Amino acid sequence: MDAFFASVEIRERPELKNIPIAIGGGKRGVISTCNYKAREFGVRSAMSTVQVKKLCPHIKFIQGHHSKYREASQEVFAIVEKYADLIEQVSIDEAYLDVTNSVECGNSATLLAQKIRNEIFEKTKLTASAGIAPNKLLAKIASDYNKPNGQFTVAPHQVSEFIKKIELKRIGGVGRVLNERLLSFNLKTCEDLQRLSLDELHQICGKFGDSLYLYCRGIDYREVQTEYERKSVGVERTFLNDLTSPLEMKTQMVKLITELKDDLKRYTDRKIKNIHVKIKYSDFKSTTIERNLPVEDQNFFDLFEERFAEDPRDVRLLGVGVKLYSTETHHEDAQLSFPFPNLKCV
Repeated sequence: MDAFFASVEIRERPELKNIPIAIGGGKRGVISTCNYKAREFGVRSAMSTVQVKKLCPHIKFIQGHHSKYREASQEVFAIVEKYADLIEQVSIDEAYLDVTNSVECGNSATLLAQKIRNEIFEKTKLTASAGIAPNKLLAKIASDYNKPNGQFTVAPHQVSEFIKKIELKRIGGVGRVLNERLLSFNLKTCEDLQRLSLDELHQICGKFGDSLYLYCRGIDYREVQTEYERKSVGVERTFLNDLTSPLEMKTQMVKLITELKDDLKRYTDRKIKNIHVKIKYSDFKSTTIERNLPVEDQNFFDLFEERFAEDPRDVRLLGVGVKLYSTETHHEDAQLSFPFPNLKCV
């Protein structure tokens, strides 16, 4: 979906259509998304309010209405589900569809994508974009080519030429840190990466080198997964004013840990892999520390104190969370689930 939250708001308030808007924000927060008018000024999702205002002083901030977005998402997926049996919902507004066996539109994935997008607009007045390709990697990249309200097809015989010019930062799994490391070796595009052997990729990227060796050639064997297993649970909060004393920080940690434990009650069938604490300072520098420890208050405090002692400054954000073992993996040494005594492509 195109700028989904913003588009839902504009659908109900057409007067917002031609002005830059952002969803969320507030004095100390970050925006969840923005419309394409705002993007013309360089505004992007997850930017702080301060950054957004610098780029676009006249932008209009709108409070998010998540129940409304969930309802709109259900409308969209009710349409999508008519055309594909294998659907991997990635988020509230994005999915992969495996239409290999579809008989719609003469088995043309390109025509089917157009049909789905048309019906979404007719019934919801919201626009969607699509990437059509032989695998998930290429479909994801292609979906960004003609946004908003467009689609782009990469046919099988076009893959080898298409992938060459793709920047590595657009490959799933290549985050900011890895991209900077690749650039330091003068590696910017998939074609650059194709010149390296698998051993050379391992030296630069570690185990992820195996995946990159395939991805930079347009090869992706991942199937569309119809079931999602949560890998982590976390809670974090950005504060209206920076926290300046360790006592303030610990007081907020108590609230976060309590909220986390409450969230974990929904996952009592899962085993904990480790716990973590996140700190973001007033200059937006962020750090995370994790250990293989039980979900106990003191363990979170100990992790916080260990990391904060390395860099004791004013804190903008605190977070706590856990990583979960897969339900398919058996771990003899895994912690008991939770320390609650009364709780068991297109």
